[in-house]
Amino acid sequence: MSDGPLIVQSDKTLLLDIDHPLSTECRRAIAPFAELEKSPEHIHTYRLTSLGLWNARAAGHDAEKVIDVLIKYSRFAIPHALLLDVAETMGRYGRLRLESDPIHGLILISTDPAVLQEVVRGKKVAPLLGARIDNETIAVHPSQRGHLKQALLRLGWPAEDFAGYVDGQAHEISLLEDGWNMREYQKLAAEGFWHGGSGVVVLPCGAGKTIVGAAAMAHAKATTLILVTNTVAARQWRDELLRRTNLNEDEIGEYSGAKKEIRPVTIATYQVMTTKKKGVFAHLDLFDGHDWGLIIYDEVHLLPAPIF
Repeated sequence: MSDGPLIVQSDKTLLLDIDHPLSTECRRAIAPFAELEKSPEHIHTYRLTSLGLWNARAAGHDAEKVIDVLIKYSRFAIPHALLLDVAETMGRYGRLRLESDPIHGLILISTDPAVLQEVVRGKKVAPLLGARIDNETIAVHPSQRGHLKQALLRLGWPAEDFAGYVDGQAHEISLLEDGWNMREYQKLAAEGFWHGGSGVVVLPCGAGKTIVGAAAMAHAKATTLILVTNTVAARQWRDELLRRTNLNEDEIGEYSGAKKEIRPVTIATYQVMTTKKKGVFAHLDLFDGHDWGLIIYDEVHLLPAPIF
């Protein structure tokens, strides 16, 4: 305990004193695991959530690091129950794993049979599972992969996914750095995304997220579906790809209300993908009907929106 900038409360809220000389250092330290809720002038409010702690664990931060940060910057003694809760919550991550087995295909595996038995009894989980292989392993149908991960998350047992992804249809894509060069943070973002196989790229406006997307496409060298908010964004993506990569106009298609072009690189709008005809999403076959090697969601924070 010290005269730090952080007040850690028993309800898992963190109050950061912005006027404290260590506030910037503290903000950077808690960013991997704490979610910002409010940021008025003098006191910023963060919250510890299960999802935030699991995301931190997935990024390589263990409970010991998180607790050390809280203790280092806390102004007052931290409730012991909160520290135990942080350790217990983060300890749940990785106890279940999704893996690809050469014989059984997609499997859910755990070295803790008690945990596996608990999730099997879950009403929302059981219908998503296949045959029991042994005490530590259960088969999973590939089509239920995403649904199972969501159900396990809600149950409090997030699964670490090592099953990987299919390569998709190959298509030669490379960057053409003619008169420009990727910035170091853009390279790190693209490499980080590609190393994980999936993820969310978070950068400020104007920082070149489209270039990061193009770099990911160059890594994948496969057919790519890009989802954007509107036709203006679609044409901005097309222009940037024509400028930054070896792709030509015949290789880039627009799938919107005005056009229905399917090319090796297809740029579609969220609006057309969510359009219903007689109660049916008429264009969702664009996802399943083609062997995409990469799907990019632009402005992904808008994805859950009820309308576009």
